[in-house]
Amino acid sequence: MSNANSNGRPDADERMYREIEDTKVPYGMLAVWSLGQASFIVKGGSTVVYVDPFALSDEEVERRYSLKRLYPSPMRPEQIVNADCCLITHEHADHLDPDTIRAMAAASGKTRFVAPNCCLEEMRQCGVSAERLYRAETDKAVIEDEGFFVKPIPAAHEGLDLDDEDFYRYVGYVVRLNGVTWYHAGDTVIYDGLVERLAEERVDLALLPINGRDAFRTGRGIIGNMDYREAAELAHRAGFGLTVPMHYDLFAGNTERPGYFVDYVYDNFPTLRTHVMARGERFVFVSDAVL
Repeated sequence: MSNANSNGRPDADERMYREIEDTKVPYGMLAVWSLGQASFIVKGGSTVVYVDPFALSDEEVERRYSLKRLYPSPMRPEQIVNADCCLITHEHADHLDPDTIRAMAAASGKTRFVAPNCCLEEMRQCGVSAERLYRAETDKAVIEDEGFFVKPIPAAHEGLDLDDEDFYRYVGYVVRLNGVTWYHAGDTVIYDGLVERLAEERVDLALLPINGRDAFRTGRGIIGNMDYREAAELAHRAGFGLTVPMHYDLFAGNTERPGYFVDYVYDNFPTLRTHVMARGERFVFVSDAVL
């Protein structure tokens, strides 16, 4: 942990933090950054949303989980001081990382956190106060501000599992921000009704896992997701404006080549728009409404 400067921010390299702060995002547009796996930062207007922030260092990941990151995190937990909202899709450590949540909760009193019911106690233990913590009840708006709307929907990782209080353990999020509708799938496979549910939302930008699943990974306790073919078919059938593949790049043994997703789309749905995030890239999405 580095010392903070007089503004409460760390003294070390702040390139991504500064880029997020300095990026102007006009109406009908979003700026998107990836931290790897399913961890994204989305900015629309002046609102900054983090989804499944996972910013642990290589050393911490190896010490805690006996895993090795394939590339370093472009941010550290203590650098995340600019979040207006943080969305958690489920309890697994690469999606709900206690160190990152603890740092975010301490860094800013303005951040609102949304998480599934089964994650709420862990979120409270990380220092998230009750007035800032929202339960991700599915198919209803949990945040509904002017220009900012958050609705959780069920995710199947690999099943549509319920907790002891009959709330879904895994969720994705449909978010309306700055005139753009975007969808973060969380960890999920395709289940009956998902295509129809998403088609109704008229999603402009979708973030979909592509790492798939197989018997060998299941045998090692790795719960799977849709593969790149399924992700492409979902994007086509639900009518997404542009699709970004995710959850393929961070841990050896649970990866996929995003080029397979791009090739499948090119061969089967050549008018479907896609974008593969480069490491550390700022991607600016422009909705059809402003073209």
